[in-house]
Amino acid sequence: MDKLDKLNEIIRKFRDDRCWLQFHNPKDLAISISLEAAELLENFQWSGTDLEANDKRKGIEEELADVFIYCIMLSDVIDTDIYDIINKKLEINMKKYPVDRSKGSSKKYNEFED
Repeated sequence: MDKLDKLNEIIRKFRDDRCWLQFHNPKDLAISISLEAAELLENFQWSGTDLEANDKRKGIEEELADVFIYCIMLSDVIDTDIYDIINKKLEINMKKYPVDRSKGSSKKYNEFED
């Protein structure tokens, strides 16, 4: 069992011990991902420097963990392998953003000049 499988098992047990599966439908889990992402972003609000963000590292780590936990729960509920879908998306991104066209650029793939 790899780390991701073990993590999924721990999250399922946490959820199931509390009988929370009944509340974990795709819509509500997607909403929760967005809400937790907003809480993550809150750690950076009015932060002018990376140093200030580093002072909030504990809060950043906790909110980042919450986002990832909800992503894992959503992938579980919709019966998809998060490892596989991330790999597929990375393959798509590699095609959209080839190194020779995107290196050092913040442009979106459809803004590259021919």
